[in-house]
Amino acid sequence: MEGENIMDDVVSNDDLKKFENEYYQQLSTGTVSQHTKFHYAWCLVRSNYPADIRKGLILLEQLIKHEANDEDAKRNYLYYLALGNSRIKEYSTALQFIKAFLHMQPENMQAQSLMMMIKKKMEADAHKGMAIAGGVALGVGAVIGLGIALAKSAARK
Repeated sequence: MEGENIMDDVVSNDDLKKFENEYYQQLSTGTVSQHTKFHYAWCLVRSNYPADIRKGLILLEQLIKHEANDEDAKRNYLYYLALGNSRIKEYSTALQFIKAFLHMQPENMQAQSLMMMIKKKMEADAHKGMAIAGGVALGVGAVIGLGIALAKSAARK
């Protein structure tokens, strides 16, 4: 899946429920497999809800810190940490994770595409922020100008 599509890909409710049930069933026995935890986190970071995404990021961070026993698993965790962080607009953090992934596998086109999309979204948000700040400054200037004009008008009377 290309960058734009992966960032917009949303998990189906059926998949989320399936992996959530499996996760909590294993959790109730005291041991959650790495595979189950990853699949549940994978679903959560593809949710429409920021709270779900954050929960998925926590699970992925646990996996990468404590259970990343091979390079493939570590790359998967890094990739989805980058994706999840980008979906909640934590672009700096997302870039750190995708760069770590690309350090391990620089030729990976999917990761390169995700990095480009993160950078584009980061730039777009920066432009929106500047436009909003400019609009606020213009509004404040107009109010001040109106106040000065009214004060001059009142002084003439």
